[in-house]
Order: sequence, then structure tokens, then C-alpha cells
Amino acid sequence: MFDISIFPVVILIAILVVAAKAWLTVPQGYQYTLERFGRFRRTMDPGFHWIVPFFERIGRKMNMMEQVLDVPRQEVITRDNAMVAVDAVVFYQVLDAAKAAYEVDNLRLAIVNLTLTNIRTVVGALDLDETLSKRDEINHRLLKVVDDATSPWGIKVTRIEIKDIKPPADLVESMARQMKAERDKRANVLEAEGLRQAAILKAEGEKQAVMLAAEGRKEAAFRDAEARERAAQAEARATAMVSQAIAQGDVQAINYFVAQKYVEALRDIAQSPNQKVFFLPVEAANVIGAIGGIAELAKAAMERQQSAPRR
Repeated sequence: MFDISIFPVVILIAILVVAAKAWLTVPQGYQYTLERFGRFRRTMDPGFHWIVPFFERIGRKMNMMEQVLDVPRQEVITRDNAMVAVDAVVFYQVLDAAKAAYEVDNLRLAIVNLTLTNIRTVVGALDLDETLSKRDEINHRLLKVVDDATSPWGIKVTRIEIKDIKPPADLVESMARQMKAERDKRANVLEAEGLRQAAILKAEGEKQAVMLAAEGRKEAAFRDAEARERAAQAEARATAMVSQAIAQGDVQAINYFVAQKYVEALRDIAQSPNQKVFFLPVEAANVIGAIGGIAELAKAAMERQQSAPRR
């Protein structure tokens, strides 16, 4: 026979089970979808909630925080038929829990496949050099396309970043040789430019030296000419004075000319490279007398100049 005494215990247990299923707590950063008889009814925000047991249940537990999704590496052919390996990372956030739960099955897989497809499309439209140098442009184009495509799913794609673009090993070696050749070319150009500048500066310095030397020779010639002119003027004045003295019958003037020529002849003989030893009868008294005549001539000329103003 059924024991009636255990019936209240069963009722109590049933009430506790129903009470346990009638409330739940949604943690911060999540939203739950509530289903009644399998049909979506409402979205449950973080906090404490009551539900009708056995008639309502939790459908999906959606993470509303920004999430990171790795996109696996894949081989992509560029516009110039170069094979590169590309992987990426996607940052997204669920904005509408109901759409993210019921508009697409396996949200993460859908985002990955959509990103892979668009990576092939975007990279395939670029050359290898553009693919390696325009990573920001690739990220921007991928973000726009994927965000527009996933908008009906109730999510927001915030960023898509290309992590790595890896060309084949032979292309890497070829690019290394090309870079080395380009750097060698720039080094040779810089060296040639340096030699050119050095040659220009050297030629400019030699030009300035030649110009300064010519200027110096010009100045020296001018000074020599001026000295010769003054010497000629002095010689002319001396000749005029001697001529005037001779015209007046002064015998000392004749002695002056004889002594001058006598001394010049001795100087020329002494400076001649072909005459090392010579014998010449020389009377010292005559030379001294000639020099004395020169002194007398100069004295007479000075007396005439001093007496001229008195007249």
C-alpha cells in the first residue's frame, strides 16, 4: 500500500525543484535569451530574473563583451601571381543577443569563414609589393566588408588586423637580393656624388690659387714697372743735371760719366759666368779721383739749387 505519510515530502521536494527552476541570475557582460515552448520571448539582462518552470527555458547565453577571434593562415594568390600566406585576427562585439543567437548558426565559424573569403578577395586584387606595404589599407577594406556583411547578425566588427604576410622562401631571397642591389646602387651613387663634389672643390681651389697667383704676379709686375719708372725718372734727372754741367764746361761731370761706366764694366765682368779669373790693370787713384769728382759735381748742383731762389 502507498504510504500517505511520504506524500507531503514529495510535494515539498517538488515545490523546491520548481522554485529552483523559477529564478536565475545573469552575470555581468552576458545576456540570455528566454524561450517559451521553444519560441524566443525576450532577452534577459544581467541580474536576477523569474521564469515559469517547464514552460520557459534559457535558449542561448550570449557574451556581450568584445571578443577576439583568430583567423587561421591561408595561402593567397596576389594579382601578379605570387603566393603568400596570410593570417589575421578579428575583434567583434555582440550588440543584439537575439540576432546573434537566431540569425546565424555558429557565429564564430561564420565570422572566420567570411573573413577568410574576403582576405582572398582583397589580397588577390593587389600586387605583392602593395600587399606587403599597404597593410593598413588591407585592414580597412576587410573591416568595411566584413562589418557590413555581419551587421544582420547583430554584431559589430570593431577591428581586423593582418598579423603576418609571409611570401615564399624564393621570393624572400629574391627581394633580399633586390634590396641589396638597390642599397649598393645608392651607395655607389653617393660615393660618385662625393667624388664629384671633391673634384669640384679641388678644381675650384686650384682656380682660386691660379687667380691669386696671377693677381700676385700682376701686382709684382705693376710694382716692378713703377720702380723702373721711378728709376728711369731719377736717371733722366741725373742725366739732365750732368748734361747741364757739361754744357757749362764743368770737367767733373765728364769724370762722373767716365767713372760710372768704369764701375759698370767692372760689375758686368764680375757677374759674367764665363769669366772666373781676370787680370785688369787698375789705378785706384784714378777711381778715387773720379768718385771725388762726383762729390764735387753733386756739391755744385746743390749750391746752384740753393742760390736759384735768391735770384
